[in-house]
Amino acid sequence: MTAASGQSSMACLRELRPSLGRLLDRHLAKAQPWFPHSYIPWSRASNYDGPLRGTPWAPEQSTLPQAVQDALVVNLLTEDNLPSYHTSIYKVLDDEAWMVWAHRWTAEEARHSDALRTYLHVTRAVDPVALEQWRMRHVSTGYTGDHATALHLLAYVTVQELATREAHRNAGTACGDPAGQQLMSRIAADENLHMMFYRDLYADALHIAPDLAMQALADVICAFRMPGATLPGFHQRALRIAAAGIYDLDVHREHVLQPLLRTLGVTTLTGLGPDGERARERIGQHLERLPAAAQRVRELAQRAAVAEQQGTR
Repeated sequence: MTAASGQSSMACLRELRPSLGRLLDRHLAKAQPWFPHSYIPWSRASNYDGPLRGTPWAPEQSTLPQAVQDALVVNLLTEDNLPSYHTSIYKVLDDEAWMVWAHRWTAEEARHSDALRTYLHVTRAVDPVALEQWRMRHVSTGYTGDHATALHLLAYVTVQELATREAHRNAGTACGDPAGQQLMSRIAADENLHMMFYRDLYADALHIAPDLAMQALADVICAFRMPGATLPGFHQRALRIAAAGIYDLDVHREHVLQPLLRTLGVTTLTGLGPDGERARERIGQHLERLPAAAQRVRELAQRAAVAEQQGTR
């Protein structure tokens, strides 16, 4: 990134101020309040060992498939790093509407980890001691996104919010528990509204600064990683999640990238210079490579599953 590109990125964001106010008002009108406690099946709860001298957790208490346990743990620990995400987003732009948005987004996101952790504790779905140890390690490390410019950050959260919506929704569908599915659907609805805010803001950025915005979008899409990729044991969890069809490169291509690029009008955008056209070509080439990459991941996941089964005999 050059100093000029960083300055141009900030100039673009400043031109987005009218859009910020409009999209913030739309979000506040659409967002419906909900209360995490009302989604928790409290009748299934019991005391754990420790000060309350309850029953220790044991693996056989979980009714969730291993891949669903993995997905919910990854989703929860990703949500847990909210303080780092807030810092990254808040400092993007010195604008009143943006600051209101950053605080509001943070408040809505905080409900997700609250509800998810309570659900996992109440249903004894995963080891609560290990879960807390993972949380401490992950949040203590924090999240530092490698975003070259403010436009790169905006492009990243546009893709990431839609990916997170799919991850929550699909984990709920796969869990086989009506209470869990209802909770995941509620969280996914929040993520969808967040995605719409960022997506429509980025659509305006593409019209204000087509070349810069297309380059940032291409950079993000071609190197995209979910923020939970630094979690302990993420690789093995991701393989099991992919093997179960909860989230894999096919989902990423068909339910995240393709609809997002279609709504942004990437293939039909006019006014691009040579740099913007090259960036658009990079996006197209990346999409063409994803099916082969998805097949490699499926094969790797199958080998890992066989090895795991053999190791448990």
